[in-house]
Amino acid sequence: MTTTSPAHEANPDPAEPADGQREAHWLNLPNLITISRLVLAVVLFYLITIPGWWKTAAVLFAVAAGTDFLDGFIARRYGLVTALGRILDPFADKFIICGTFVFLLAAKTSDNQPAETGVTAFIVIVVLAREMFVTSLRGYLEQQGRDFSASLSGKIKMVVQCAAVPMSLLSLTEELKDVEWFRLARDVTIWTAVLVTVFSGVFYAVRAITMVKAEDPPQPAGRAGD
Repeated sequence: MTTTSPAHEANPDPAEPADGQREAHWLNLPNLITISRLVLAVVLFYLITIPGWWKTAAVLFAVAAGTDFLDGFIARRYGLVTALGRILDPFADKFIICGTFVFLLAAKTSDNQPAETGVTAFIVIVVLAREMFVTSLRGYLEQQGRDFSASLSGKIKMVVQCAAVPMSLLSLTEELKDVEWFRLARDVTIWTAVLVTVFSGVFYAVRAITMVKAEDPPQPAGRAGD
């Protein structure tokens, strides 16, 4: 929980790194951080199902989102990019964001009533559909030898989504659940995330069409989230 993680600048063929050196071992610090993000996500999902743990869940989400930037920075800074990392990093981003929205939709209060998270089934469908669509486009285009790494719209999308989730969780706390201005701010943030998510999906679709029509496709540059 991707802002979206920055592209890891590496040659797409792990057997032939751009600098002519052997690829870093898969069990390195960036990959361990990415794996820890997946573990944090599972804990986060569980906390969302427990009424009264909203603050802890919000903090845990913030930590998980923060590590998204950290693993990418370390991988690029110290030349620790791996094929596993290029696959696992964007997967972790999608796992956290999509999973969190699903669990927010299903969240219950202490009296087993649906929690007013501001997340609707429509919002969840939009988020899931966009991620599946862009992932499918990336898989197809990069199989054709084209670079379909993250764009600015994808990174903005991740930032806004990462802002919407804590707002939703905190709006369930005793201190803020009846504060009208905060609930309004939450709804504005969530629906802004929906609009940016749709725009990002359309942008990637247009970009994919343009790339398919191009005669000389560029080669993939490295691992990236979207």
